[in-house]
Amino acid sequence: MSKHLPITSLILKQNYTFGSLNNAADGVRFSIKNRISNAQVTDLLYVSIDGKDIPKSAIGLDLGNGQVVSAQTVSPEHPVDFPLGKSLDTVIEMEALSNGLHEIAIAVATEPFGKLAFTVEDAISAPYEGVRIPRNPADDYSLEAITQRQEFVEILTGTKLQHVSQYSFDPHMIIGNCEHFTGVTQVPLGLAGPLKVNGEHAQGEFLIPLATTEGTLVASYNRGMKVLNLCGGAKATVVGDAMQRAPVFVFWDAREARDFVAWVQAHLAEISQEAEATSRVAKLLYIDPYLSNKFAFLRFNFSTGDAAGQNMVGRATFAACSWILDNYGQHKVRNFYLESNFATDKKASHVNMMHTRGKRVTAEAVLTHDVLTQHMRVNPRSLAYHGQVSNVGSFLSGANNNGLHAANAITAMFIATGQDVANVAESSAGIIYTELTPNDDLYISITLPSLIVATYGGGTGLATQSECLELLGCRGRGTVNKLAEIVAAVVLAGEISLASAISSLDWVSSHEAYGRNR
Repeated sequence: MSKHLPITSLILKQNYTFGSLNNAADGVRFSIKNRISNAQVTDLLYVSIDGKDIPKSAIGLDLGNGQVVSAQTVSPEHPVDFPLGKSLDTVIEMEALSNGLHEIAIAVATEPFGKLAFTVEDAISAPYEGVRIPRNPADDYSLEAITQRQEFVEILTGTKLQHVSQYSFDPHMIIGNCEHFTGVTQVPLGLAGPLKVNGEHAQGEFLIPLATTEGTLVASYNRGMKVLNLCGGAKATVVGDAMQRAPVFVFWDAREARDFVAWVQAHLAEISQEAEATSRVAKLLYIDPYLSNKFAFLRFNFSTGDAAGQNMVGRATFAACSWILDNYGQHKVRNFYLESNFATDKKASHVNMMHTRGKRVTAEAVLTHDVLTQHMRVNPRSLAYHGQVSNVGSFLSGANNNGLHAANAITAMFIATGQDVANVAESSAGIIYTELTPNDDLYISITLPSLIVATYGGGTGLATQSECLELLGCRGRGTVNKLAEIVAAVVLAGEISLASAISSLDWVSSHEAYGRNR
């Protein structure tokens, strides 16, 4: 966060590490972590627990490595460095606290932020006595820690991790991607293509990495790609880009909620400033307000560069909402929740179909009568009619889209390229459309309204995932729209292949030929 902006109360409270309150041999301990910006603590102004002020002589700051300094020694002349990401344990000489909820109030003087004060509630509970997976707080990705977990699994379950324990990269590179790292699950990787893509960002022929355990999948997509190539390739276009977080504010009645939304719309400039101060990349595009009952839902829409951006927009929206809560005084906000289930993370939804989540991208092509007849054993007219019939099936089933199996391509590419695979839930919604051209060829297109992809951050930097992005030419910054266009083109290839197989009655025979493993 920029040091020129005031620190709002919600963000300030996030510096307390909830769950850190405990009774220790040297007294009562709790932890604070700098989640704002580099700073120095120049004075510990006060600490109170359950309304009882603690004298400075009874307070120590554990700097790590066994170094504990008394609060009495902290001053502008002798500050305590508190860089971003650093944790400080506060040690208080006092009787042990009872199990249950306790109120902790803290005030410190800092440079450059001045006085910072907040009050939180934390609890002490009985220690957990169950089986624990081994971990090493000093280096949980060391060979020693990993081996200890592997041995723990083998002793506890009797299963020898002969293959899980084999990997080819430094485990430290997955810090931030996987906790309790114990080994790898190897998923077969097949290549399809090359696929010709005529996009604004993806132009040329691309080999497509597909990580899957489903027989016929790679072959099916390869077949669809051949048809697309013979017809000039797939034209792909990114037509929308937005990532959301959707907080909700609860009021006493509908009128208060309505007035609140009007106030938010009048203060968009200040709200944007607070949100964008948390990131060099995130930009607040607009806020969609939705009113229901006495609730004000605010759907924040951001651009997030080459990152998928869910965590990024979560931080930005939290900062914006913290400022709103500190500055809105017209009515009392009864409750606030950072997410209302209206962003629909990891869920298919109509709001994303209409308003975009991630990338809205369309892939389209004209399939000639000769190519379809020769290579798919179907003609455009029968395929178009089949599409009309299947639309009725989609309608009757209550499905929120009429695509065939976009999830197959998207899941296989997500695993291969290090995407958040759970995003398949919303990314795989596909709106397919076909029509006959005057030449009796078949125009076909599919729109993916909520495709969430990244070429930077998350799992994209991992070893095999990075290699797969590299072979697509989509590794690193400035390539996310290129990846979105390629994914959409692959999805289109799969729709052509499956629709043709069903129409020509090749579907079952293909699975019998390629998918039997029993």
